[in-house]
Amino acid sequence: MADAVTHIRYRWHMGWEARLLTMLTLVFLAVGLVTVYGASMIVAQQQGHNGAYFAIRQLSGIVAGIVIFAIAAKVDAEKWYDWAWPVMIISLVLLALVVMPFTSRWAPRVHGARRYLFGASIQPSELAKLAVIVWTSMLVVKKGAVMRHLRKGLLPFLIIIGLLDALVYVEPDLSSAMFYTLIMGIILFAAGVRIGHFVALVIIAIPVLYSRAEKLQYVMLRMTSFFNPGSAPHVDYQARQALIAIGSGGLFGVGIGQGRQQYGFLPFAYDDFIAAIIGEEVGFVGLTLLILGFVAYAYLGFRIAKSARSKFQQLVAVGIVTTVVISAFLHIGVTIGLLPNTGLTLPFISYGRSNMLLTLLLTGILVNIGSERERVVGEGATNPLMEVGG
Repeated sequence: MADAVTHIRYRWHMGWEARLLTMLTLVFLAVGLVTVYGASMIVAQQQGHNGAYFAIRQLSGIVAGIVIFAIAAKVDAEKWYDWAWPVMIISLVLLALVVMPFTSRWAPRVHGARRYLFGASIQPSELAKLAVIVWTSMLVVKKGAVMRHLRKGLLPFLIIIGLLDALVYVEPDLSSAMFYTLIMGIILFAAGVRIGHFVALVIIAIPVLYSRAEKLQYVMLRMTSFFNPGSAPHVDYQARQALIAIGSGGLFGVGIGQGRQQYGFLPFAYDDFIAAIIGEEVGFVGLTLLILGFVAYAYLGFRIAKSARSKFQQLVAVGIVTTVVISAFLHIGVTIGLLPNTGLTLPFISYGRSNMLLTLLLTGILVNIGSERERVVGEGATNPLMEVGG
């Protein structure tokens, strides 16, 4: 009897939503790289660098991010259930290192805040977004029906996320603290936590947030400028220049690379206000397409969440989609004057490698949730490029 060697291989097969999400991500990355180059060229030259300095650094982040994306897309998303506590603990430790007095040598102040480690190489507050998503989802699934009770169900979430909030508040970064709480709340709401608990927490949180905001001068300046234009000239200047950029773009824009705001008129044109550069160079139509792109991201992401393989993965998918899309809409809202300045970057597009790596990691996890594990048998199993049954 002749023994035949049977080739067996397992692979992840992306559903159509995951495929479209991958294509959309690549489009975002291309748009972002082109925009960062145009928006940062003059600033780079003023700092004594080559005009492509920031674009090259962004490209390095994109390349590393694509590798992380590919790995995350091929790792079973259910494994993050076991990794939730380690990710949360690492995030807490890194955030603590940022604000400790003895680490000032490795965590210098940038624009008045300590948010980075080792120069500007690592931004722990970005990793904490992943921690909030996977840890909250894990604990919701683990607690099950206990989530209906305030003390045993909701209190542990408030303690841990509250600790994260306290650490980023010290940096200071009130926007991230509020964002962590918002994402936690959305995941808990999706899991079916009692609405009454949220109402009570919101009533308690509003005066607490206001009292904390009063102690942060930059927060009060942004709020004052938003509600009373002209009262904070520096903040007003940023908002005004962003609106001038978008207004100058008209319907179709002045042309890619032809904008004027990147000549130093608009501060942080390549990160905090990059949507204004897009509005100037490709106009109302281009900015509308950008918004529709993130609407498409939300649509595809929520479809993936709906058909997720487990409750945990469903909640993780909801957390990822809301993290990316809310960040995008908050950024655009600030740019067009609908919201006070939050300091949030535009996912996939703004300059910043920590955010780029985190966003591509999250999207890779989402793509895996939107994929199915297939068993390939036969000669095709030795060739990962062959289709099943090929």
